[in-house]
Amino acid sequence: MRNSMLKRIICIIALPSLLAACATQKAAPPAPKPVDAEALQASLAKQKDSILTSIYLDSASQQASLDALNAQLSMLQNQVKTLKATTKTEKPTEQVSQPITDKKCTSPLGDKFILGAVERVYVDEVKASFNTRIDTGAESSSLDSRNIVLFERDGDSWVRFDVYVDGPDKPAKTFEAKVVRFVRIKQDADDNSSDRRPVILAHLKIGDYEAQTELNLVNRSHLEYPLLLGRKFMQDIAVVDVGKTFIHGKKDPNKTNSNK
Repeated sequence: MRNSMLKRIICIIALPSLLAACATQKAAPPAPKPVDAEALQASLAKQKDSILTSIYLDSASQQASLDALNAQLSMLQNQVKTLKATTKTEKPTEQVSQPITDKKCTSPLGDKFILGAVERVYVDEVKASFNTRIDTGAESSSLDSRNIVLFERDGDSWVRFDVYVDGPDKPAKTFEAKVVRFVRIKQDADDNSSDRRPVILAHLKIGDYEAQTELNLVNRSHLEYPLLLGRKFMQDIAVVDVGKTFIHGKKDPNKTNSNK
């Protein structure tokens, strides 16, 4: 009995010491592992290689995209050059005068021929000649026409009009022509209103010279000359001597040419 009591007393006395020893062992931090310099250097080198590889792949991808863009740009530039070259060779759609024969009057101004202030001009579309005003002050050319009526034929705009081909004292004749475009002519510099006119393509003869140009149709009954040729007709092909008239003669140019 006494031995049993003694053992219990000894255990009670020893227990605090054991607990303190365990707490001391748990609180103590683990000892640091020694650093391996070679392993650390190898790891850093591996990370560096990985970063450089990633940068290289990104650069290669960007360069490939840039090359593709440059190729597309080069293709577009070639298409623009081709389009410009094609546009230069196409016939102009605006009103122009184009020679359709090699017959030209001699001129001291190279290949340009001389016109007087008034000339006799044959219009093939109406089979008639007119005393014509050559006017450098007017931009476009016009033909005296009456009873102008627009209509449609095969999906295109056409015009029917009357022309006094034999003079104002004789009955007018009716003609039809395809409308190439419409033009607005401002009547007065101080007036904002404009006149919308149909434009046809006409083939003209002046002496030995033949050309084609655009004529807008309008009532010119209040003017002296039924036909007017403006700057667009003369541009690059003729010059005007305002001090002279009928340089190319007063005869019908069509009859003159047909006798040759």
